[in-house]
Amino acid sequence: MIALRHAGTALFAILSILLVGADGHPALSEEHAPLAAKPAQATCQRSAFRVVVDVGHTVEVPGAISARGVAEYAFNLRLAQDIKQALVDAGFDKTVLLITSEAPPLGLVERAIRANSMPADLFISIHHDSVPDYLLETWEYDGQQNHFSDRFNGYAIFISNDNAARAGSLLFGGLLGKALQARGLQYTPHYTLALMGYRRRQLVDADAGVYRYDQLIVLRDTRMPAVLLEAGSIVNRQEELQLATPERRALTSAAVAAAVEDFCAARSTRHGDRLVKRPSAPDASGNRY
Repeated sequence: MIALRHAGTALFAILSILLVGADGHPALSEEHAPLAAKPAQATCQRSAFRVVVDVGHTVEVPGAISARGVAEYAFNLRLAQDIKQALVDAGFDKTVLLITSEAPPLGLVERAIRANSMPADLFISIHHDSVPDYLLETWEYDGQQNHFSDRFNGYAIFISNDNAARAGSLLFGGLLGKALQARGLQYTPHYTLALMGYRRRQLVDADAGVYRYDQLIVLRDTRMPAVLLEAGSIVNRQEELQLATPERRALTSAAVAAAVEDFCAARSTRHGDRLVKRPSAPDASGNRY
């Protein structure tokens, strides 16, 4: 964890230096720096940058069930639609909303194949969180028995070290976490706790809330930077109500759009360099999504 965290920190430091240079601030003092034209500011070609916004789960396999009995897929679809619109409004005209009907695991493979064939520049899978069944409690809502857990709230971001563009995934994950935090949202730390059992994850960016989940198919098999966003916990009764509002969706959508803008600009400074896959230790768990 420490080595990965330091690697992520070093990467952000290098990119920060590049971005500062792109804004025209010289590294040397004015009296020692030679007279030269300002470097051109990095520009993001938004109309050429394709983002895939993946709607997690399907109608038939809808994922978690909220504290008030609403399927996760309904939350995922509404938020993904809003995120796509926010990206289009920001000039990312090639943004694709990815919806599949095939159940896992074939449906997960299909998502990666479709993103790779476009090809996409960035893959974002939209989900909403729950907790293991043994942490759930029972309550009655609208005459029905439902399950909840108010112990945890907040977003979580996942990347795979087995993704071909692991460094780019970590970079975007960090930018997204910071953008969410700038809008008053915080990440959930419960994936680091022993009580999560085999669902426990390594925190690779403790500032932004980015976790490592190597074997997640939609992150592992995509050939572009890829993250999975758990936008919040729908089994937390208070956060569920917030997540259902247009205001919360707008907040998250704005954060995603801002992070994509920053990521696209940062990638522009690399002149299209491809990020190289690095080996990693195998993940002990199976596929969750």
